[in-house]
Amino acid sequence: MPLALLALAVGAFGIGTTEFVMMGLLPDVADDLTISIPTAGHLVSAYALGVVIGAPLLAAATARMPRRTVLIGLMALFVVGNALSALAPDHHWLLAARLLSGLPHGAFFGVGAVVATGMVAPERKARSVSLMFLGLTVANIAGVPVATAMGQHLGWRATFLGVSVIGVAAIAALALLVPRDHAPAHATGLRGELAALRSLPVWLALGTTVAGFGALFAAYSYITPMLTDAAGYADSSVTLLLALFGVGATIGNLLGGRLADHSLRGTLFGGLVSLVLVLALFPLLMRTEAGAAVAVALLGTAAFVTGSPLQLMVMEKASTAPSLASSANQAAFNLANAGGAWIGGLALAAGFGTTSPALAGAALAALGLAVAATSYTVDRRTPAPAPGRPHRVITAHVPEDAKPVRR
Repeated sequence: MPLALLALAVGAFGIGTTEFVMMGLLPDVADDLTISIPTAGHLVSAYALGVVIGAPLLAAATARMPRRTVLIGLMALFVVGNALSALAPDHHWLLAARLLSGLPHGAFFGVGAVVATGMVAPERKARSVSLMFLGLTVANIAGVPVATAMGQHLGWRATFLGVSVIGVAAIAALALLVPRDHAPAHATGLRGELAALRSLPVWLALGTTVAGFGALFAAYSYITPMLTDAAGYADSSVTLLLALFGVGATIGNLLGGRLADHSLRGTLFGGLVSLVLVLALFPLLMRTEAGAAVAVALLGTAAFVTGSPLQLMVMEKASTAPSLASSANQAAFNLANAGGAWIGGLALAAGFGTTSPALAGAALAALGLAVAATSYTVDRRTPAPAPGRPHRVITAHVPEDAKPVRR
């Protein structure tokens, strides 16, 4: 695997850290800016909104630019957004800075996935995407806990300055390791990129992402009350268990990349079926501390097995505009985050019990499996066009005496 994947993973590590660290810093930010915790929670939503807005827009706007330049520019925007977060004088400025920080997120992963797959042999494409995503999953194990501890001891502003430093390191790594002449962007331009999104298979793939990862966030958004109220863990143990989720996610990500190179659809279907089973078993596993720990790790593994296959499938369905489609898939991940949390909250509000968000997640995973099966059916019924649609070749008659004589 090329070293350039390391540069992409460093960028992913910084992005993953700034995305999830705000959850742990909400009380500190609320106290410092004299706002309520629910109001501070809008900072999480602002980042997600930035991802949804920025992913397709930035990918389309940079369609004709060299991808190495695009990646460096996106990471520079990431650094500026986090630096402004650290310097924000009040809640409104911080809200705007968090929105700005989220803008490059989806486009970075989208363009990065195209660069990663372009540097390896076809049979290693999914593995290359999983290695880029490795930075995101490792951020949940190391980056977020360390950044949260930094914020609690040195102030939340120090956390965002630290994340900015990671972004600068990523820029240096991208400049040094990603070749200048690597995989120039496709010449279709904005109109061609947008036209690729009219395809039904592309939208079915994006729908699978929304439903499949919505299943994860329906349960994960409420994992703390499940662990404390249902499994009986102390509040102080939750951080360690969330790191266990990160370990499971890392294993699932690497496993999914390796398996998808052998069978993309098989890995996707297997991951979704596993996710349905794990979430359906949550009410049973959450009855004991040991079972709850196993459930958290399995949730991360089952969900992230599908990450690389989903990313690669969207790129293949929009082969003429892989950067835009890949970035749109990142927007779909964040829609899944918001939608899954909302659906899980509905189950709780309806009084179905502490573990009911997991059952809602199981239903969403089953929906994702149904959408993936529909996509498979559509693919089978749609004949694949011959590459380039070659013109009919007319062969001139060659007299026998004019043919070369074999000796």
